[in-house]
Amino acid sequence: MNFISKILAGSLMLLFVLPAMAVEIGEDGLHKQPWFSITFKDVREDIKSAADEGKRLAIIIEQRGCIYCRKLHETVLSDPEVANYIKENFKVVQYNMFGDEEVTDLDGEVLSEKKAIRKWGLVFTPTIVFLPEIAPKDGTLAQASVSTMPGAFGKWTTLNMFRWVREKGYNGDEHFQKYHARIINELREQGRLSN
Repeated sequence: MNFISKILAGSLMLLFVLPAMAVEIGEDGLHKQPWFSITFKDVREDIKSAADEGKRLAIIIEQRGCIYCRKLHETVLSDPEVANYIKENFKVVQYNMFGDEEVTDLDGEVLSEKKAIRKWGLVFTPTIVFLPEIAPKDGTLAQASVSTMPGAFGKWTTLNMFRWVREKGYNGDEHFQKYHARIINELREQGRLSN
């Protein structure tokens, strides 16, 4: 391969790599997806709003400078299969682990994002908290959550967690890890994943 061919091949590779890495960062320093919902961060209202749209509420907690959050956005949430599934089935609201925006918990307590996240006992970023279809009459977000995903995982773990929650797997006998393993094996049998 001559010098010009190498430059052209390298340039073409950049065209395919750069779009996947281009993720918007907001004024708060958090990575953004265009399909995230901007709300007043009233958990009860957000659960109802999601249900009115035929969706489930998921809250993603992130922080400025989080390399795992960046990885999640650049390699997983920007994947069309993952993004489309989440957009169709979930309302996602982003919280800043050290933010000062006002949050209203399910028990009616109004506090800052950082105080709410401490109250809920969440310590990792990113963390995705999945809420029930109908808000309970009392309790907190931590008590109401049907599942929590602490950390950045790959495409299939993330997508399968969203599917498992949407299918209400938490009410059944198949633990998420068994569900995930079953789906991975099915994908291998279909030739969508290599062994």
